[in-house]
This record gives sequence, structure tokens and C-alpha cells, in this order.
Amino acid sequence: MQLAWISLLVAGMCEIGWPIGLKLAQTPGRMVLGIVVAVVCMGASGLFLFLAQRVIPMGTAYAVWTGIGAAGAFAVGALVYGDPVSLARLAGVGLIIGGVAVLKLAS
Repeated sequence: MQLAWISLLVAGMCEIGWPIGLKLAQTPGRMVLGIVVAVVCMGASGLFLFLAQRVIPMGTAYAVWTGIGAAGAFAVGALVYGDPVSLARLAGVGLIIGGVAVLKLAS
């Protein structure tokens, strides 16, 4: 069971990687690198989600996976790319994280 949750965490981290790759692809001279990063992260994310779903219920695994990806992409966007941060956006990310925590505790 613990290995499944580790796989799901890795899947979520890879889920953060592909939007970063797409953002990188928008940088002049970095399009190919960005697309490669995005595609590799998408494939790895799907593979590790597949492995996690062998043990973790599909709905829980999917919600945790997307939650990690959404919160992580928000954080990277704000910290690295200067995306806007407001109280409402932070509250939204907090709700995502809270919902994921409830799903984890309930499984």
C-alpha cells in the first residue's frame, strides 16, 4: 500500500512537470526542449498513476494526482514565472489541498 502512495506522489510530481515543459516551450530557442520535457512528464505521470491505481481506488488516486498537479503548478507559476497570487487564489489552492487530504484520510 505504501508503494502505491509513493507511486501516486511521483505521478503528481510528474503532473507538475508537463505544464512547466509547455511554459518552457514558449521561450525562444527552447521549444523542442520544452516539448520533450512535457511529453516525458506526461508519460511518466500516466505510468505512475497506472501503478498507483492497482491499489488505491480510482477516484481517490485521480483526485490526489490532479490536486498535486494543480497546487504544484500554481506554486511553480507564482514562484518562478510571476503568476498572480491573491487571497482568493490561495484560498482555492487551500481548498484543493484540503479536499485531497480528506480523500486520503477517508480511504
